Amino acid sequence: MAATLGELAGRFGLTLHGDPGAVIDGVGTLRDAGPAEIAFLANPRYRRQLRETRAGAVVLAAADVADCPVPALVAANPYASYARIASLLHPPALPPAGIHPTAVVAPGATLAPGVSVGAQAYVGPSVVLDADVTVGPGCVLDGEISVGAGSRLVARVTLVGRVTVGRRAIVHPGAVLGADGFGFAPDRDGWVKVPQLGGVRLGDDVEIGANTTIDRGAIGDTVLEDGVKLDNQIQVGHNVSIGRGTAIAAQVGISGSTRIGAGCLLAGQVGIAGHLEIADRVIVLGGTAVTSSIREAGEYSGLVPGTAAAKWRRTVARLHRIEDMHQRLKALEKTHTIGGATRDPDEREQT
Repeated sequence: MAATLGELAGRFGLTLHGDPGAVIDGVGTLRDAGPAEIAFLANPRYRRQLRETRAGAVVLAAADVADCPVPALVAANPYASYARIASLLHPPALPPAGIHPTAVVAPGATLAPGVSVGAQAYVGPSVVLDADVTVGPGCVLDGEISVGAGSRLVARVTLVGRVTVGRRAIVHPGAVLGADGFGFAPDRDGWVKVPQLGGVRLGDDVEIGANTTIDRGAIGDTVLEDGVKLDNQIQVGHNVSIGRGTAIAAQVGISGSTRIGAGCLLAGQVGIAGHLEIADRVIVLGGTAVTSSIREAGEYSGLVPGTAAAKWRRTVARLHRIEDMHQRLKALEKTHTIGGATRDPDEREQT
């Protein structure tokens, strides 16, 4: 769709520098946008492109207006304002309401007005779909499933067992919600499967990335609160709890029964051990292994930055000798006085 700059400014509470009647019908980058498209500047490293942009308008901060050669929409948070504008100009193409001839909707399923069920989808007898839900092609909903109003299962989404999805959720292709958690009790003859009797509960405005898996709880439920955003290829173990507004990037693994607070950010390939507590407003940088609870808000990292292969091999070799070095240090320090008295290094580590 199209909108004037004046309409965009009024709708999203922005300050306009330029012609309010100029029409915008799409979005683009600072480098490539044309006269009918809008771009944004949020990262300072792209400021050089601002001076040369041919966009119809740019969403930016007040400090950058003087460098903008085209109309500007000034925002306190340019990236978020751009996202809202882009959503308005490019609404998702939703299928019409109704059931595709190749879909199977079992007797007993409850479908509210406006529901769309796509080709070769299966909706089981205990499924409840609220108003305007979209079940895309190839989806399987089998169990005690409830999907809130306006939610969209894009394609090949699998909901099994007992799953509750809130309103306005988006679940991308290949995601699986409600599969058994990894629960096995060791026994002398092997492993005994622990029944997974819980479910999965998603709040409102949750988004789940492609091929992400969220396991059902062993006894209680696995819970994602309102506004949680998960990227692609994430594993959420059984009985995990993720607080409101937390965002998690690709390939993160969260072991069972860990509780993550609200407003957290986990970068790519973070691994979290089981039965831990992560406080609200924690940022964990990419590749970090979290093996103990984090009790205070802040930024955490356990990543060893990449370096030249030869240097890395020397570093690893030294790490393998660290215990020997420690023992030699103990022996040396036992022959020296520290603060007037001889102290063992292991004793100092405990004090």
